[in-house]
Amino acid sequence: MAQEQSALLLRKQLADLNKNPVEGFSAGLKDDNDLYKWEVVIIGPQDTLYEGGMFKANLTFTKDYPQKPPKMQFTTDMWHPNIEQDGSVCISILHEPGDDKWGYESASERWLPIHTVETIIVSVISMLAEPNDESPANVDAAKMWRERYDEFKRVVSRTVRKSQEEFS
Repeated sequence: MAQEQSALLLRKQLADLNKNPVEGFSAGLKDDNDLYKWEVVIIGPQDTLYEGGMFKANLTFTKDYPQKPPKMQFTTDMWHPNIEQDGSVCISILHEPGDDKWGYESASERWLPIHTVETIIVSVISMLAEPNDESPANVDAAKMWRERYDEFKRVVSRTVRKSQEEFS
């Protein structure tokens, strides 16, 4: 039953995105036979260090969606305080629902079943523009962001150039 509901919901969200594309990203199935594995391309947001980049990521849903959040992982190299070295995205809305045992996030900041593919990706785009260096997934990037910002900008600039090369 949960699988049927999640499949219906994902099918509807895919149709909505195809009918009404959202500026700044594209999203679709990695394989037409699997509604639970999506590929996303995020265009680096204007007026940010990531501007001009083309960043690929996978969005993997569980059969419990929308009760449980998907996992998002960039396949393009990324340098960002809230993206782990393996590309995994660490953002509040992708954290399991409920209270945070460490007290950093309120339940309202965490996963809620009202989130859609669109709201997830828009939140990640916003995260690219405004990192949260108080709760980093990549401590080295967060430390560089805070203490050696010029060096951080150079590393991100290389990341953007490299992402462009993947698409040329």
